[in-house]
Amino acid sequence: MLHKEIPFLRIGIPLCAGIITGLYFQPGLLFIIVSSLIIITGFLISLYFNKGQSNSLFGVSLTFSLFLFGLLLYRNEKNTLSKLNSEEVTIDGIISDYPLEKQNSFLLRLKMVTGNKCGTSGHLNGSILIYCKKDSSVLSYIPGDRLLLTISPVEITNRGNPYEFDYKFFMENQGIKYIAFASSENIKVHEHPKHRKLAHRALIIRERIIRMYEERGIKGEQLALVSAMTLGQKNMLDQEQKQNFMKAGVMHVMAVSGLHAIILSLFVFNMLFFLKGRYNIVRVVITIVILWAFAFVTGLTPSVLRATLMFTFLQAGNMMHRKVNGVNSVLASAFVLILIRPSVIFDAGFLLSYSAVIYIIMFYHEFYLKLHFRSWITDKIWQSAVVTIVAQAGTLPLTIMLFNRFSTYFLFTNIIIVPVSSLLIIVGCIIPLTFPFVFLSEILAQLLNYLTILTDWLTATAASAAGSSIENIGLTTSETLLLTIFIFILSAY
Repeated sequence: MLHKEIPFLRIGIPLCAGIITGLYFQPGLLFIIVSSLIIITGFLISLYFNKGQSNSLFGVSLTFSLFLFGLLLYRNEKNTLSKLNSEEVTIDGIISDYPLEKQNSFLLRLKMVTGNKCGTSGHLNGSILIYCKKDSSVLSYIPGDRLLLTISPVEITNRGNPYEFDYKFFMENQGIKYIAFASSENIKVHEHPKHRKLAHRALIIRERIIRMYEERGIKGEQLALVSAMTLGQKNMLDQEQKQNFMKAGVMHVMAVSGLHAIILSLFVFNMLFFLKGRYNIVRVVITIVILWAFAFVTGLTPSVLRATLMFTFLQAGNMMHRKVNGVNSVLASAFVLILIRPSVIFDAGFLLSYSAVIYIIMFYHEFYLKLHFRSWITDKIWQSAVVTIVAQAGTLPLTIMLFNRFSTYFLFTNIIIVPVSSLLIIVGCIIPLTFPFVFLSEILAQLLNYLTILTDWLTATAASAAGSSIENIGLTTSETLLLTIFIFILSAY
């Protein structure tokens, strides 16, 4: 029944298997031709079995075709990244984000367009990290600007320590293979284009909203936390703030994710309560538009895109009066993201986000029904506890493998901090809308300041409590898979 109720599960598994195989296998032309001929032959022969109730040969052919498609997608993504020599080269590129200030330099991410070496030029794919010497002129760079500079690229490598984080693999999945160092003398041309891509405009709008918060009196650590929780801009956070959220088990609150999209969509949907009946379609459309605007401003991260796509699919199904399977909608959104960027399946945020949501959809309802409370407040606390427990169960193996720690107080911190942070996110999203009305936006900014201070204090208190985090308990990939299967079977029973 899974292939009928959840068709994207059947489609997604072989596709992801092909992508994972691409990590270890580079297919040659002969392999591709032979595989394609076998698959086409399988499809043609399967036409003779279409009269039966099932067609196993068609299913096998479809599975292998998706596997091959995933393999080719991933290898194509990797092979399109340009290879550079450690020689001086002139690169023409587009700045992808605002300069990130380091201790002794500014870090730029440059999307390469063309490269010129020894009088010959050619098209380049991929991005490069540029470490610029501290210069006030770098602060004028904004996303979408054109930069022409002469540099000597250095390939990103790992340090070679056993069991270390594979930084090279991580950066390649972001489309980055090289770094370079530059000073003002290396920069030949800096231009502000007349037209910018939507992604660059989104980052500029995000920066303007941060300036709005600042103008309304939100500064320092409070501004850093608000920017991270409402807009996904985590560059302003200090290491201590990040560690507190990790130890408290509420890191998902700080990183803009599906939780934020769900909070915002529910708030907007409930605020439009007067649009019911035949006007419900207007209510849904307005909510979807606002949610996509939020995803746009926050940089279209995979977790926000997942929630936005899922909400869109669910509401589209409801408007067409068709029963929508929640897990299938989630997997459909994953399928879209994988087609856009196959290596997204190796992103920690992608894996954690989808694991949590799938577990909540599958196990929340039955777990919630295990206990009944007459009090409204007690029932809401139980609902929050169930969501936290189920989500933690779904992400536990990945959390231990990726972060080598387990937060022991996750249940209590989520029950307390998530409602506070939900209000913080809602107020943070309202301030830019009310910014022209100074008196109202200043009151909201003051409330936002108090909420930020409270959130920061709660996480710091939880993180500093005795035994708040169990450290150094990492898992291997095989152990993670075994633990995931065990928890899934246990949850099902």
